[in-house]
Amino acid sequence: MIQSFFILCSGADRDVLDTCSSGEKNKYAGIGATVFFTAILATIAATYALFTIFDNVYRAILFGLLWGLVIFNLDRFIVSTLKKRDQWWKEFAMAIPRLILAVIIAVVISKPLELKIFEKEIDRVMLSQKNEFTVQNQGEILAQYTPKIEELDAQINSIKAEIQSKETEVNNLYEIYIAEAEGTAGTELEGKGPVYQEKRDKHDAALAELTTLKEAGAQKIALAETEKEALRDNFNTAVSTSQPIINNFDGLMARIDAMKELPWLPSLFIFLLFLAIETAPIFSKLISPMGEYDIKLADHEMTIKEWSAQKAAHRKVLIQTEHILNDRVYTDISQDEELYNYKKKMSKEIMKRQQDAFYRRQTKILG
Repeated sequence: MIQSFFILCSGADRDVLDTCSSGEKNKYAGIGATVFFTAILATIAATYALFTIFDNVYRAILFGLLWGLVIFNLDRFIVSTLKKRDQWWKEFAMAIPRLILAVIIAVVISKPLELKIFEKEIDRVMLSQKNEFTVQNQGEILAQYTPKIEELDAQINSIKAEIQSKETEVNNLYEIYIAEAEGTAGTELEGKGPVYQEKRDKHDAALAELTTLKEAGAQKIALAETEKEALRDNFNTAVSTSQPIINNFDGLMARIDAMKELPWLPSLFIFLLFLAIETAPIFSKLISPMGEYDIKLADHEMTIKEWSAQKAAHRKVLIQTEHILNDRVYTDISQDEELYNYKKKMSKEIMKRQQDAFYRRQTKILG
């Protein structure tokens, strides 16, 4: 039962193989088993790859089974169409397109399994990439808000500098009128004279300006700080909105790119393993001598080809003979005097009737 199933997987002609020895049946059962298990591996690989895309188990299994059937059909076709010939170079020339297709299939099968085998290492690389993307993303978003924040900071610093300059001026005026009252500077007359009062009034006027300046500056600074806070909120909102996109950056293509950061040697060995599995049925047929099945299959095909050629030649002879007979028959008929006279008589009768009909039609038209 199992042998019959694997022989079916090999694509061998069962009618021909049933007449062969047990060794031939075992050989093709082994080839069929390779085809079958390759399809199983393709199903597993495709299911995992599609799960990373759709993130849905049932959909991944459905498409994985479909992909496995496609690979099974391709492998079965490759093996069944590779026929043994007397010249090895003809066999190899026939096998080249099939080997190219086998290499493509091996790549398609091995890549998703590599992603699963090196999943932890790939996750580490992707985590590092996500961190880099996060920092880069925050820097790009911050660059949009930095000019406005710097403008507000410059505005705040300008207001503070103006207030500081006014405070310095007020302090200097204070020291001047105090020194005038103490007699240590100015007129050097101790007491609160007219000069002292003049300097005191100047100080008081500057102090009033400083108070007004501080009140207006405080309002401007408060508005600037409020605007800066709004910009920070917008920045945080933009970062939090874009972060889920970075966190979800773990699709199939992203994992394949991340795997490029890993050492290439283990990946190469896995690919070579699947390439060996995929090309094993082809090479087993190439290196093996012509067996009983191959000889009988070639004989069966040659018999059909010769029979078809005989039928074609027979049809060609029949057509040629029919043409010759037709030429002789119609030549003899053309020389028959009785048939000639009869056809002449009927032609004259037809011409008379045509003339009478024409005459009646013309008479009717002329009235």
